[in-house]
Amino acid sequence: MSGTHAIRRPGSAEPAGGGPFDLLLVPPNPRMGWRVLPARVVAMCVVELQKLRHDRTELYTRAVQPALWLLIFGETFTRIKAIPTGGIPYIDFLAPGIIAQSAMFIAIFYGIMIIWERDAGILTKLLVTPTPRSALISGKAFASGVKALIQAAVVIVIATVLGVAMTWNPLKLLGVAVAVVLGSAFFSCLSITIAGIVLTRDRLMGIGQAITMPLFFASNALYPVAIMPGWLRAISLVNPLTYQVDALRGLLLGTPSHLLLDYGVLAFAAVLGITAASSLLGRLAR
Repeated sequence: MSGTHAIRRPGSAEPAGGGPFDLLLVPPNPRMGWRVLPARVVAMCVVELQKLRHDRTELYTRAVQPALWLLIFGETFTRIKAIPTGGIPYIDFLAPGIIAQSAMFIAIFYGIMIIWERDAGILTKLLVTPTPRSALISGKAFASGVKALIQAAVVIVIATVLGVAMTWNPLKLLGVAVAVVLGSAFFSCLSITIAGIVLTRDRLMGIGQAITMPLFFASNALYPVAIMPGWLRAISLVNPLTYQVDALRGLLLGTPSHLLLDYGVLAFAAVLGITAASSLLGRLAR
């Protein structure tokens, strides 16, 4: 029949037979895996930026806590010189820890958003698309990094106003951004994993509040690992926040650090978090 193009059967070199009603329509293969991941991450980050554009109050309110830490805790302990910091003012030593703390506090409650999406029916719609679950989780995880980067910039500005001597080397600032995003990705995935276990916002809020301060105090954000008691030092060595603070302190202040180890641990933690959260996403949607 002129003007009719034969459609080949899948796995066969021969066209489907007959007339126009015998045509076999083959749908395109769904986009899977790594091809969808970059687009999903970018899309989620754009969504987060749009939310901040429409409501900037979150930026202002979240800047209050780090400002108080630097103004009150930092200035006070700088005067009394109670914590050994290797010859740098305590407020300088503290600033990278507050950057990491602010990023963690944003990310650790990210599971509340995904529970809200489940209750609104959005999560179910996302799961029936051909997008891999790991891509959905990665997009949300690195979207939390966008908020964390904005918060980190706010803390850096406050610290600079207070006289903290930090580097402005573009390559080192890029390294700071990578460390902040990787740390935020892990803590947001930890929150989503907890959400997949407890399934309710109230329980997640309780657990989130119960683990944030222990994670913060069991790191080197406020004091060096060397002065910790043995049991706390052991906990700090498996705490990703410790490695994030070490990287930030080394990049921003030039103190001795272990950047390869720090980035390796943060990347491994982020991958582990994405894997765990992806495996529980289906349970959360039921």
